[in-house]
Amino acid sequence: MLPELLAAFHEHERLVIEAEPGAGKTTRLPHALLESGTVGGEILVLEPRRLAARSAAAYVARRLGEPLGRRCGYRVRFDAAVSSETRLCFQTEGLLARRLRDDPDLVGVGAVLLDEFHERHVATDLALGLLRLAQARRREGGVPLRLALLSATFDGAGLAARLDARHVRVPGRSHPVSVEHLGPEELLPRRGEREAPRLETLVARAVRRLLREGVDGHILVFVPGLREIGRAADACAELAREAGLLVLPLHGALPPAEQDRALAPSTGRKLLLATNVAETSLTIDGVVAVIDSGLARTPSHDPFSGLPRLVVAKVSRASAAQRAGRAGRTRPGRCLRLYTREDHDARPERDAPEALRLELSEALLELHGAGVADAGAFPWLDPPPAAALEAAEALLRRLGAVDGASGRLSETGREMLRFPLHPRLARLVVEAERLGIGALGVAAAALLGERRIRGPAGAERRASADLLLDLEDLDAVARHAATAASLGLDPAACRRVAQGRRQLEGLLRRVAPHASRPAEPALPAEEETLCRALLVAFPDRVAKARSAASGERALALAGGGAAVLARESAVRDAEWLLCLDAEERPSGPGTRTFVRSAAAIAPEWLLEAFPERVEETRELAFDPVRERVEGRSALRFDGLMLAESPLRPLPSEASALLREAALAAGPEALSSAPGALAELFARTELASTLDPTQPRLDAAAAREALARLCEGRTSFAELREADLGATLEATLGGDGRARLERLAPREVALPGRRRVRVRYEAGKPPWIESRLQDFFGLEEGPRVGGGRVPLVLHLLAPNGRAVQVTTDLAGFWERHYPALRRQLERRYPRHAWPVDPLRATPPRR
Repeated sequence: MLPELLAAFHEHERLVIEAEPGAGKTTRLPHALLESGTVGGEILVLEPRRLAARSAAAYVARRLGEPLGRRCGYRVRFDAAVSSETRLCFQTEGLLARRLRDDPDLVGVGAVLLDEFHERHVATDLALGLLRLAQARRREGGVPLRLALLSATFDGAGLAARLDARHVRVPGRSHPVSVEHLGPEELLPRRGEREAPRLETLVARAVRRLLREGVDGHILVFVPGLREIGRAADACAELAREAGLLVLPLHGALPPAEQDRALAPSTGRKLLLATNVAETSLTIDGVVAVIDSGLARTPSHDPFSGLPRLVVAKVSRASAAQRAGRAGRTRPGRCLRLYTREDHDARPERDAPEALRLELSEALLELHGAGVADAGAFPWLDPPPAAALEAAEALLRRLGAVDGASGRLSETGREMLRFPLHPRLARLVVEAERLGIGALGVAAAALLGERRIRGPAGAERRASADLLLDLEDLDAVARHAATAASLGLDPAACRRVAQGRRQLEGLLRRVAPHASRPAEPALPAEEETLCRALLVAFPDRVAKARSAASGERALALAGGGAAVLARESAVRDAEWLLCLDAEERPSGPGTRTFVRSAAAIAPEWLLEAFPERVEETRELAFDPVRERVEGRSALRFDGLMLAESPLRPLPSEASALLREAALAAGPEALSSAPGALAELFARTELASTLDPTQPRLDAAAAREALARLCEGRTSFAELREADLGATLEATLGGDGRARLERLAPREVALPGRRRVRVRYEAGKPPWIESRLQDFFGLEEGPRVGGGRVPLVLHLLAPNGRAVQVTTDLAGFWERHYPALRRQLERRYPRHAWPVDPLRATPPRR
């Protein structure tokens, strides 16, 4: 097929090459392009993994009979083997975006091949879009740029139609592979066992079975990650010794020499324990059997911080087919899948592209670096969700990587692009470098990128940041050969942090030769400076601690939401802190967010770093307990209270709040005496009945008067002191008040110069009450209403209780008094009870 493919490269700008496993698309096609001269200029082959790029370049260099780095070389993160003679370069996808920042038209490049395109990493889609833009610019200049997408497991025809490309299908030379699945009963606990078999147990059983059945070549085992590789190696150690198997790990974090050892031909049999780096682009001579766990650590992102992470997930059916095909590259083989056929058939055909499911701030930063300000207009093969693009852009603005006004990359953003890190971690390194603690910032970034190096244990030490304790322990491991396990650390994770730290330190020295190196351990001032740098990198993860009834450290998050500081955190005393790592954990009937890693900050740092997010407010509220309007001046950071103080004097808006509260309470609650308003309403009702020109006062009038009284006042006490009844009565005017007093007086006179209050109630005749003796000498009771309305008389015994209620005083003296006199005389002998009350004088009180 090579002649046809070379002709297609000569005739078409874009190719989609669907080549079955074993066809040689990774090595034979680039080699042929180089040797034939079909493509003028450099040939770039983009690989999804560093191991694939290195091994493919080494293979092609051997076929050329040249040392690696002459005509054929590679570039991967922190490593390269190239020279001025290199014309065929295998490199990882992410490096292309960095090259395009400096050379957007890829001058001197004749063709770019995207190998294993079906994996559809974010970097893959980003590279494809940038290459399409470069193609368009090159086309206008008359210098074509060839582009080819290669894979064994994608819909080549459909993809070619979407890209207006030539589709070529190449058959492979795979040998038959028999595939077997576990039965459901093999995944259940055996007799006498309490738990289902662990993955390493299933691997050991499968290896034992293959050895028992006489497999005579290498065995390749796919497990999710380094931890599982270690456990499987321990579980198979005895079997391997008995069978003479060399147990070798194979993963992307291995040093190149150890990777080469796993891939190199050998006369002895190997048991290769690999992650999905061995799934594609690699041919390992002598592999005759594959054991597939059906699992892989796949890219995801922390929903709390957005930082990338790997999660264990089931592989797709396409990946399972790729894994099985590793056993049929050079001879017929076998594949044992450690899961059921039903499980396999229920899996998706292919994984969804990462751009549709991952956090995209790193991709958008690369686009800004390439001069693409509008990610929505970028030629994505499958456009990401608009919400994901908006969230990523918002984070870049908060980090200062993008100018909020212009939407263009800022100087800070350009500095961040120097580091192959997530934007948060790149911003941390940039800020730490500016503050003079570049190496400490690099160490923190490497640690945060790994996310966890220790298990959940209660924190016995205290620190201003959890990661400072982790860095202290890592330094102890490096300096004193302390074992990571003795300090409660994950050894593999520690090695990864150390490797990333060394690589970033080398890059930092290149871009900032004078970057300071902190003392080990960091000094207190450097610890505080690091926390300041962390604040700039995690500006949206500010929290304020408050104590909960359970004794937990409850956290209120800036912008809303709540969390709990996990017990393993060493940041126990800070009121303000950053949440660097959190997870959802079961709590009661649901789940809650627990912050595992935090860093203490000072509230004044927020004012210094983000003044635009600090809001000064004046808050007024009516306090129902104190019955007054109270105000406070407050500074808030994204809703969290920074500081507050009483507001003096209160602004005019306080009157409106008082009016609202007063009208809700009602006029009666704010009158000078209970029932005073109701009595005033009844007086004006009686007066208006007797004289239609007399105005009537009612509840509506009282509410209007109350509303006016609130002006300039701030408390119920002030309203009561102002006397709502007198204010309301004043609305009658001088004549109205005089007429009211004449028709419905407040008091009437009794014999003996005694004045008695007249009681008025709505719908009832007015009445008075006094001692029966006070009415001696009075033949007729008092009247109101200009003499037209007799008062109801409540005649009281010496004990204050009424012995008679009447409006006919003369009739009472004549008909009832004689009998009542005898009763009262016996009960109250010290009081005078004259026989003739009309001629008697009221006694002194």
